[in-house]
Amino acid sequence: MMEKPAETLTPVHALISKRWSPRAFADRAIEDDKLHSIFEAARWAPSSRNEQPWAFFVVTKSESESFELLLGTLMDSNRVWAQNAPALIMTLAHTVLEKDGKPNHLGFHDLGLATSNLVIQATALGLATHPMAGFHPEMARARFHVPEGWEPVSVIAVGYPGNADTLPESLRERESAPRRRKPLADFVFSESWGSPSPLVGTSKNK
Repeated sequence: MMEKPAETLTPVHALISKRWSPRAFADRAIEDDKLHSIFEAARWAPSSRNEQPWAFFVVTKSESESFELLLGTLMDSNRVWAQNAPALIMTLAHTVLEKDGKPNHLGFHDLGLATSNLVIQATALGLATHPMAGFHPEMARARFHVPEGWEPVSVIAVGYPGNADTLPESLRERESAPRRRKPLADFVFSESWGSPSPLVGTSKNK
């Protein structure tokens, strides 16, 4: 796997630094216990009122029909490389509170927390993950009979990292491109909106 550790301004956990979203996957199945482990990590994410408003629909290449159905919901630009991943996971958010039937405005937030747990645990197990927003949610809803109150949010390609040389040339360039993030001063504020917190200063370094 191509290593692209984050160039952080202050130290962070190695798993956070190491995690990134490659497109090259090895032709190797994921062990069942590792898939179980990443969902167990998601299970223990925090959530408002302990609603746990998340669901995950997982398909592996051994389930060829279901795999092709989920793969077919991806936009062409993602399908061209995601087809090589040994597993795909659709994430879904529950937008209704189970306790009283009222709208759950934090469903997407809490799904994000669970998904973060999942991808960090995958990194710890030597797996690569690449979450995608580029898919057709309503197509996925119809194909997998997703009930009302649940919203398909993303699809995650999961597998062992592969060789970037197997990708089309345009994607190989993106695979090796530097990782970039906004500077902290762009989004950590105090006193008023847009005023960087003294904790992070005013540096614009990427």
